[in-house]
Amino acid sequence: KRFPLDGPYAMSCRRLSMNPGEALVTESNEPSRGNLLKQYFDEERCKFRHLTAEQFSDIWSQFDIDGNGYIEGVELEAFFSDLLETIVTPELKHSLTHAEVQALKDELWAHVDKNKDKKIEISELASLLPTDEEFIVLFTHEKYMHSSIDFMRVWKLFDKDHSGYIEANELKDFLKELFKYTKKGNELGEDKLIEYTDNLLRIFDKNKDRRLQLSEMARSVGFS
Repeated sequence: KRFPLDGPYAMSCRRLSMNPGEALVTESNEPSRGNLLKQYFDEERCKFRHLTAEQFSDIWSQFDIDGNGYIEGVELEAFFSDLLETIVTPELKHSLTHAEVQALKDELWAHVDKNKDKKIEISELASLLPTDEEFIVLFTHEKYMHSSIDFMRVWKLFDKDHSGYIEANELKDFLKELFKYTKKGNELGEDKLIEYTDNLLRIFDKNKDRRLQLSEMARSVGFS
């Protein structure tokens, strides 16, 4: 049956809004250790606060354990566990039946998993956790690049020795070139470029060698 969104339940929590940043409202509850989502949920305004690129990257990295660019499998269980802990009070959660909890998870899942592939991409997480639009657009190539040919054209400008890597000091200029394909690319200042560069490395440079492989960079913008 469909999870009830009126009656007693509606008095304690509100249906997830389809607007970015909106979430199920809950009564006040102290954050538990390790749940980053709780740190950024504004209970009074009933939605998640705007996150910096660094904060968003921290949350993503906490759940994308294997670094493959998706939250999936057992990672999804951890994500929804923390999400439910964030938006539902312990009192209410204990009063819900297993079927009601599952129905709530299904509704949240339907909101987040836009393309119905049973996993969460970075751009999909941003529909729940609002962050800088310019940072997220990096992960949605279809909004600014027509094909992988465009991407490879930019890549070859910086991987001049065909090593298959771009060093950290070159990555900022690489991103600057990518942003030229977006509508807001010319509005990015040096500070934002540095911030986005650092956080792209935080997400995808899993071996911490301060450089990105072609495969890592292609995955970051959705060409994988």
